[in-house]
Amino acid sequence: MAVQQHIRNPIEWGWDQLKSTGRVMDRAAQTIDGAWDARDTRPLVVQRIRAGDLRDVLRKGFGDFGAYRTDVIFICLAYPIAGLVFSRMVMGYGMLPLLFPLISGFAIVAPFFAVGLYEMSRRREQGTDKDWTDAFGVATSPAIGPIIVMGLLLAGLLALWLFAAHFIYLLSFGPEPPESLHAFADEVFTTSAGWTMTIVGIGVGFLFALVAAIISVVTFPLLLDRNVGVTTAITTSIRVVRSNPGTMALWGLTIAVGLVIGALPLLLGLAIVLPVLGHATWHLYRKVLPRPER
Repeated sequence: MAVQQHIRNPIEWGWDQLKSTGRVMDRAAQTIDGAWDARDTRPLVVQRIRAGDLRDVLRKGFGDFGAYRTDVIFICLAYPIAGLVFSRMVMGYGMLPLLFPLISGFAIVAPFFAVGLYEMSRRREQGTDKDWTDAFGVATSPAIGPIIVMGLLLAGLLALWLFAAHFIYLLSFGPEPPESLHAFADEVFTTSAGWTMTIVGIGVGFLFALVAAIISVVTFPLLLDRNVGVTTAITTSIRVVRSNPGTMALWGLTIAVGLVIGALPLLLGLAIVLPVLGHATWHLYRKVLPRPER
């Protein structure tokens, strides 16, 4: 007797995802224990790459973006929308001085939020891609524990950056919050204290972004692709940067320019910039750490 196919509606699909949440969290708790330890002992050979390779990874990133079409845009719209809502909340609670640090600090934790995009590219590379739900395959990955640990590490780095930014503001203007957006902009752009705060803040923020980039440029794709611990993933990421300093600096500049361009139209451009850069990062990982020989 033939079994009738049943197409699940969004409510049924969502309910199934909720039911699996407990199992996923339990698995994550188990894999977090020992997340720093090495597992796969095969040597990780870092390849040298050049600027031309960056053009190739961006081309492949656009290819993945096109393959998933508007599905990827739908997922990544959550980022700019959340940014706009959160920015409004910050302004409403008198935390206006932290608005720019929050937006710019997103670059620190962006690699963690792009994990789903790496998984989509990985599955497409293997020929097992289906649709945007592939992004949720990360939840069932054996690496979910180390991924969470690495995400928490970047979140801690973001918190330190926000603390530093707030401290710089206090040193520049004191504890009193600005009266309005116009008053704050006037203080920043027309006073020596404002220019000092801006220059020092950009310098300190650059250092935080640099540290985040060095320790995470290929960390999440590596955790997804191979059975390694967080320590191995971070040290390998550092080796990648050390072996390709000029190319990695150019890659960081590419990301920074892309995020600025995507943020200009009320952050909506990030709906395209983020998935392209996320997919491209997976292919960058493949360039510097090719698939091991079987």
